[in-house]
Amino acid sequence: MDKEEAGSRSGIQVIARAAAVLRALRGATTGLSLGQIADRVRLPRSTVQRIVAALQEERLVIASSAGSGIRLGPELHSLAEAARYNVADTIRPLLQELCEKTEETVDLSVLRGSAMVFIDQFPGSHRLRAVSAVGEAFPLTTTANGRACLALLPDQDIARLAKTEWAHTGESRDLGALLARIAEVREAGVAFDEDEHTKGISALGIGFTDWQGDHYAISIPVPTMRYRESRQLLLSSIEELRPRVAKLLSL
Repeated sequence: MDKEEAGSRSGIQVIARAAAVLRALRGATTGLSLGQIADRVRLPRSTVQRIVAALQEERLVIASSAGSGIRLGPELHSLAEAARYNVADTIRPLLQELCEKTEETVDLSVLRGSAMVFIDQFPGSHRLRAVSAVGEAFPLTTTANGRACLALLPDQDIARLAKTEWAHTGESRDLGALLARIAEVREAGVAFDEDEHTKGISALGIGFTDWQGDHYAISIPVPTMRYRESRQLLLSSIEELRPRVAKLLSL
């Protein structure tokens, strides 16, 4: 084997190992330690540390805000969405219209692994408003957009995703209570988070599935003090949006 061929094989191995690290982080919304990653990909911790450092420079992975290790970074989410047809572009006029009608922030998120990733947003016009960064990942079980997407799934998938989320966060929750809550979402067609995920912020959302089988949610997060007064307007506005989204995407 000549030097050029050896170098080529070495480069391929590095790419394969980096891909293994990224796959290990898929669904780990609160992050993994270097030791946990090393165990999952079956590589020495020192090797994983070098790979993670290189991926961090490209923003493909970042330090978890929860302080529990490394998670997928915003650049990876951007690349993933750029490689697909863009649902956000298709329904953006509806999101803008909903934002203008309610004067509140409107978010579009997609189910990725065991988390909701924000891919588009129209900030509300109020001085006090709820805004999350595009590319940020939110949990499934305690958020309006997460619950809206869970309602699109069979109960066995909900159980699997919920257990994965709770394992990462170290929480112990009642699966039966969650499934009952999701059944209510299916019946109502709208999911709610009333001061549950973030104190002082409430939200409601609807979910939909595109023709490729990906699950999305449109949500309206609102400061709780204003949410109580405008809940009926928000509810009727987002309910009116569902058939229009389906028609626009020809679902």
